[in-house]
Amino acid sequence: MIGNLDADTSVALHDWSEALIAERQTQLAQYDQLAANLVRLQSAERLQRALYTIAEQAGTARSLPEVMHTMHDIVRTLMYAENCYFVLHDARMDTVRFAYYADIADPDPPHPEHQYPLEEMRYTPTWHLIRGGQALRGPLDEIARQVQGPLQAAGPMCVDWLGVPMRRGDEVIGAIAVQSYRDDARYSAEDQTLLSYVAQHIQSALERREAHVDLERRVHERTEALREANRVLQQQVLERQRGERLQASLFRIAELAGTSDSLEAFYAAVHRVIGGLLYARNFYIALLSDDGRELQFPYSVDERDAVRRPRRIGRGLTEYVITRGTAVLVNESDMQALREAGEVVQSGSDSVCWLGVPLVLGERTVGALVVQSYMPEHRYTARDQDLLTFVSYHIANALDRRRSADTLKAAYADLERRVAERTRALALANRDLREQVAERERAERRLKFETLHDSLTGLPNRNLLVQRLEHALERHKLDNQRRFAVLFLDLDRFKVINDSVGHLVGDDLLFQAGSRIRGSLKSQDVVARLGGDEFAVLIENVHGLDEVTRLADRIIASMQAPFQLGQKEMFTSVSIGIAMAEPHYVRPEELLRDADSAMYRAKAEGRQRWAVFDDLLRRDAVLLLDLEVDLRRALARGEFVPYYQPITRLSDGATVGYEALVRWLHPQRGVLEPGQFLAVAEDNGSAEAMDWMVFERVAAEARQLLGDSGFVSINLSARHFRSSGLTARLLALLGRHDIAPERLRIEVTERVLLDNPDEFKRTLAELREQGIAVSLDDFGTGYSSLSYLHQYPLQALKIDRSFVIALDDGEAGNGYAVIRTIQALASTLGMSVIAEGIEDSVQNDLLLKLGCPYGQGYLYGRPQPLSTWISAPPANVVWMKPAR
Repeated sequence: MIGNLDADTSVALHDWSEALIAERQTQLAQYDQLAANLVRLQSAERLQRALYTIAEQAGTARSLPEVMHTMHDIVRTLMYAENCYFVLHDARMDTVRFAYYADIADPDPPHPEHQYPLEEMRYTPTWHLIRGGQALRGPLDEIARQVQGPLQAAGPMCVDWLGVPMRRGDEVIGAIAVQSYRDDARYSAEDQTLLSYVAQHIQSALERREAHVDLERRVHERTEALREANRVLQQQVLERQRGERLQASLFRIAELAGTSDSLEAFYAAVHRVIGGLLYARNFYIALLSDDGRELQFPYSVDERDAVRRPRRIGRGLTEYVITRGTAVLVNESDMQALREAGEVVQSGSDSVCWLGVPLVLGERTVGALVVQSYMPEHRYTARDQDLLTFVSYHIANALDRRRSADTLKAAYADLERRVAERTRALALANRDLREQVAERERAERRLKFETLHDSLTGLPNRNLLVQRLEHALERHKLDNQRRFAVLFLDLDRFKVINDSVGHLVGDDLLFQAGSRIRGSLKSQDVVARLGGDEFAVLIENVHGLDEVTRLADRIIASMQAPFQLGQKEMFTSVSIGIAMAEPHYVRPEELLRDADSAMYRAKAEGRQRWAVFDDLLRRDAVLLLDLEVDLRRALARGEFVPYYQPITRLSDGATVGYEALVRWLHPQRGVLEPGQFLAVAEDNGSAEAMDWMVFERVAAEARQLLGDSGFVSINLSARHFRSSGLTARLLALLGRHDIAPERLRIEVTERVLLDNPDEFKRTLAELREQGIAVSLDDFGTGYSSLSYLHQYPLQALKIDRSFVIALDDGEAGNGYAVIRTIQALASTLGMSVIAEGIEDSVQNDLLLKLGCPYGQGYLYGRPQPLSTWISAPPANVVWMKPAR
């Protein structure tokens, strides 16, 4: 019984122990789960705080290095990041800048403001990271297996490395990298995922910060511009007010000479006028007596010397001014120096500042005007001296008129009595005559002004500029040291502004631009509007080219501020050509022509700059002129001939046809390609005659070139399709040489499709009816290839050589994808495809793989004259037949 009890108890205890252990294991598992959840929660909380801090940096006022350091601290809270750097990539310049760099082992960190060419870091982890756009992790030997191409170490050797790109769409704009020199600190896939996630938030924060900084900068610039404009405006207002006060004072002085009842009233009124211009609490007028031996003071107001009595001429300051005949401005030290030098002797009370100017009539000094101050806060300046001197001439004249008026009053009264009757008789006739004369003079002045000035801007026009240039050339011929320069100015992008916002706004822009140009130069310089958006400037008496270029820079800078045109704010710039006066110039038009040529060079070099007409431009102009003359002679001598380049079937290399390309057999310069003369021919109107000369030669040589099979292609530009008789002329040409229309192909570019689409469709239909096929040349480089392609019954597409060259990247390149798309499009539309510019067998094989049947390029033959090809007639192949 006891034994049985013991056994039962043992079993019970064993079951209880098992249950207890199972329960404890469950509790431990739950505890581990809670601990893991706590760790994930803490990690998520750290990540959330990090992202919040990153976002907060976008709006902080701290400097970029401080922000970058904070970003580093944030990354350090998420993983081991003792060594970290941020690199920013400028795709346009293909440079990188290490905006932040912290590395405990690198003794020579890169400068945060320096831009390093990315190619200088070729094959480094950073280079692979930016070029590949994919995150890299691990020791260098593992990273070498993750990248394409070799891997080159840079900086101290690390144990582990992790880098992730920062993207804006598909563009890599930078990267973040951390590295470890410790075996116990390595990076995991979770660290890579976390850093990639954080990098995009950092990139967004940096972009928001950059936008914020840029906005603040623009606001600051605008504020500074407005502040400067306000300062200039205030200064102009002050100057205008000062000028108006001076003008009013002069009018008042002139008025006083004829309206004052007495000389005493005149003197008092003059004092009040001067008091309105400067400090004149202490003022007196001194006049010489008729015999010049005595100094009289007809008017004096002074705080200390209430009465000034006449005195014999001595050595006072007043006599010093009258004797010298010039203004004198002295302070206490100056007065003491004059006394010690024996120039003056004390007369009257000592003043803190004394200013005296002579009263001059003709060439004779008759007296002086004097103002003085006894208080240090009121001192006179050189400006006050100039002002009082200017006013003194008018006061002297008014005083003389006033004094003479009393003398002549009686004579005038008698004269007026005697002529009163005659005056009344002639008054009406004289008034009419004066009105007629005045009206004629006004009309002549208005007509002369309108003849020589631009009606929109009020600036001189070409006529007045040419007159001034003629005078400048005459002076330069007499004295070659009197140099001058001509500036030819053209507003950049003016046609865009004029076409987009209208001619009224464009006229306002021209008016404001002319004002800015005028304001950038000296008053004696001539600014003329030649027409449209072209201006010219004549700068005389220049010492060298540096002076002229500084003026050109000043004009360019004046255009950088925005133009307020109605409710719109617009920007424009100016390109300037400069021609310096030289002995070989004979006519003004030559200077304007050369300055115009220099201006076009400035535009070609990027606009908003100046260029100087030099010997190189002169040689180019002479060469261009010679080329135009040679073109005319070449047409008369028949020097334009066709060179033929074979069009080949790619599968077996057989020649199926030729393209005729124009060449100029120049008697001195040899064989010239179209790029050396075609633009000149277009400009002088000889291009069409040249084309038909070549077409005639092609038709004459077609039988020798082709034999019994094949075709020859000629190129037609947009100007040919503007002629309604193109089809008839081509058929007549073929008929003269007994060539079947099916053996002639014409090639046109996409520009022809857009130049005159209705006329092109009509002509194309006529050509198709006669059996002449049409190929679209340089396909893919025009304006709207796909949107217009289906509207025209074309027989073939010629793929531009730029896409064929891109096949060098293999099947992974963009060129492969583009050509595959064009081939599929052409097959759908029932057109054949010819690839241009094939230069090697690799391109040939890739094109065959894409299904392209025909090709053309240096691999099969360069353009050559007829004699090169007549021994190898083309294969009998009809390749242009539509699949539809």
